[in-house]
Amino acid sequence: MKFSTNNRPVRSRTKLSTLLIALILIPITSANAQGILGGHVTGNIQIDGQTSSRDTLIGANAVEEGLLLNARADILYTNGNFSAGMRFEAYQNPLPGFNIKYKGQGIANYFASYNGSWLSVTAGTFYEQFGNGMILRAYEDRYLGMDNAILGFKLAVRPVNGLTLKGVFGKQRYYWEWGDGLVRGVDAELNFNSIIKSFAESKTRITIGGGFVSKYEKDEVILAENPEYKLNLPHNIGAGSVRLDLSHGGFNLQAEYARKGQDPNVINNYIYREGQALFISAGYSQRGLSANIQAKRVDNMCFKSVRSETGEMLYINYIPSITKQHTYAFLSMYPYATQATGEMGLQGDVMYKIKKGTALGGKYGTDLHLNASVITGIETNTIGGRGTEGYSSHFFKPVGLYYADINFEFNKKISQKLKLALTYGFIRFNPIVEGHEGNIHTNNVVVADLTWKVNPKHVLRFEAEWLASNSVYDRTVDDKRCGDWLMGLIEYNFTSKFFVSLSDQWCYKDGIGNYYNISLGYTHKATRIQVGYGKQREGIICIGGVCRQVPAANGLTFSLSTSF
Repeated sequence: MKFSTNNRPVRSRTKLSTLLIALILIPITSANAQGILGGHVTGNIQIDGQTSSRDTLIGANAVEEGLLLNARADILYTNGNFSAGMRFEAYQNPLPGFNIKYKGQGIANYFASYNGSWLSVTAGTFYEQFGNGMILRAYEDRYLGMDNAILGFKLAVRPVNGLTLKGVFGKQRYYWEWGDGLVRGVDAELNFNSIIKSFAESKTRITIGGGFVSKYEKDEVILAENPEYKLNLPHNIGAGSVRLDLSHGGFNLQAEYARKGQDPNVINNYIYREGQALFISAGYSQRGLSANIQAKRVDNMCFKSVRSETGEMLYINYIPSITKQHTYAFLSMYPYATQATGEMGLQGDVMYKIKKGTALGGKYGTDLHLNASVITGIETNTIGGRGTEGYSSHFFKPVGLYYADINFEFNKKISQKLKLALTYGFIRFNPIVEGHEGNIHTNNVVVADLTWKVNPKHVLRFEAEWLASNSVYDRTVDDKRCGDWLMGLIEYNFTSKFFVSLSDQWCYKDGIGNYYNISLGYTHKATRIQVGYGKQREGIICIGGVCRQVPAANGLTFSLSTSF
């Protein structure tokens, strides 16, 4: 249910929506001196705002409204096996980088749920994931402006211990609307150690699973490569997957294979090639050592409930990312966006702790972390254009570098008051994955992070970063990440409630921009307030391989969050 700024309804929902909201409101409003029908209410509120003035050097535009605002309030009522909730959202107007279609306010999510020992039922909006998400992942990430919640019903049955059966159906959220495509899915997961008594105490743990998801979408007129012919579009498109989770002692193995039927859509230029994806992860861990290796191959696995949607919404599935999610500014300057149309990748990760009392371990020990990844395209031998199979591809043949990095972290506690973290990263990034032309960017990044515990309640942190790149700023491309950079940051936390930080990112060679920022924050119990002022560099924000564009800004930011 969406409202305009004068609170007049601009779009009515179905009778089901009204019923669900009533189911939520009735128990919440029926309060008495002993509580709310024996249950309790919890929730959280978050408000984020931003101003911006015009800055031609960094490409920032002035905010016409003076202030942009994103706000939300989640409310959850629970009483035994019953729970109900809703989320109110307001975008007046959306923060930079969020789609303008979010503009407005209203109740975005609402549900009623029963969770018993063997049966769980949810009516309303819900999130769900089958396996690694390669055929179904309905989730929300507020920082990316991503929400593909499903409005409908979700059912989970556990007929015996160790066996779980799930079923979902509904339509996906599309900003303040619901997509036209209908999503249906079933999934089964079997834990051998729970269902077979002789396996109960075994050191080998085995879980297998599989699922099937289909979408229905009505017909539309899409012309073939020859405009005299109309494409014969499939109305029902299915995707299935099988998966394995195996562990023994310190070893573990995860594997999932997914396959999707013919799904001509705007992303793949309406070709009829089937899609497939393979994800494998193997690891080993023991005291002081852990190692993991991941591999994947993806081919034509963009799966949306509306075939003509080009934006970030209405994705039914999700392709796991196998590149490291960095937290430091320059290491995360070139995040990798997963290419569902086609990619191959490999990642290795090793963590080792040098023991205390050794020459390298010292008094407190030393932590070492090595991570490396490489992502390439897949072979595509063109067969034809829209209306054909599109291309053929050899399963094991990589073509062209998309992304590669190797980074090494050194963490050492020097004394009771000092901690030092040193990081080196080497990154190669192909701008083609963002839809741009140009040479591959090669970056070397060095980070030093020193934390000084002044006393039990006061902590001072220093951070310095350096990035050397072969890239040179070009106005025709206008990629403001190019060039060589320096960054410094000082952060002071005191009394465990207040903090202040000063930072500056300066492109001193072959680039453009000087981005300073000052932030103040206060935390009291479950409430946190933060205010900042400075410049924000234009770029890409990615979380788990899902990305959104962030425009440049010069102004004030603030954030308030609280829970109850």
